Amino acid sequence: MYVIWGAAGTVGLATAKALRHASLPVRAVVRNAAQGDALAKLGCEVVVADLHDALALARTLDGAQAVQALVPLPRGEARPADTMRATIDGIARVLAAHRDVPVVALSDYGAELSENTGITTLFHAFEAALREVSSQLTLLRSAEHLHNWQRVLPVALASGVLPSFHDPVDKSFPAIAAADVGVVSARLLREGGALRGTRLVSVEGPARVSASDVARAIEKASGRAVKARALPRDQWEATLAQGGLSPQHARLVIDLFDVHNAGRIDVETPASERAFGTTTLEQAMAAMLGSNRAS
Repeated sequence: MYVIWGAAGTVGLATAKALRHASLPVRAVVRNAAQGDALAKLGCEVVVADLHDALALARTLDGAQAVQALVPLPRGEARPADTMRATIDGIARVLAAHRDVPVVALSDYGAELSENTGITTLFHAFEAALREVSSQLTLLRSAEHLHNWQRVLPVALASGVLPSFHDPVDKSFPAIAAADVGVVSARLLREGGALRGTRLVSVEGPARVSASDVARAIEKASGRAVKARALPRDQWEATLAQGGLSPQHARLVIDLFDVHNAGRIDVETPASERAFGTTTLEQAMAAMLGSNRAS
């Protein structure tokens, strides 16, 4: 049985689909029953359990061949870093009692850096905690997810300007369609039982992109003229606050983009194996626009 914690997310659902396509048994763990409908249709065993409920989470590992673990970024919380640290501690305690269950942990590019990287600092803590408790650990570090741009699609389509924290807008950076992360994770889950120790895999899309590339892809998919524009650094905090982020959440984002723009977020070489998704930027943007129209 392959166990997916946080199976209702984009990556979790893609992992489940890939495993079920191979006719493999999947236990999909979600926060509430309504999230399990699509997973049940795939033939998954759906289990409701909160990542902060150690007893419930431990029960999901009964008979597990491998587990996909993640630390979601809380939305709408005043102190998201504290919540993420509590989640990390709880997951580590559960996995400490199941040391021989192979783990694929979803992490981020830059997680080898120990401080001053905003959100990514928390993935450094996640990796460190799991290294202590798992005897069969795969760290799957992902490049920036392309679907993060979906939040500003309405602005780009309405104004013709794509606001970007990436500065300069023509600088290329690693990115990937979130669903491709799930496909790679499914493969690593199937391989997990053959390893001992820790394996590090970095995954990104078939080509690196820039904010200007994203704007051109939106323009191509929508037929509307769109240009990328870097947001001035002194406007970041106010912009994030307008988007509903707490000051502490905004600080996590700002610190991350500061190191991104300094060129410090990339593949850890030579330590990491490399994997690549297949979804192009143009395909990802076209899908997002279709989703926006449908909603």
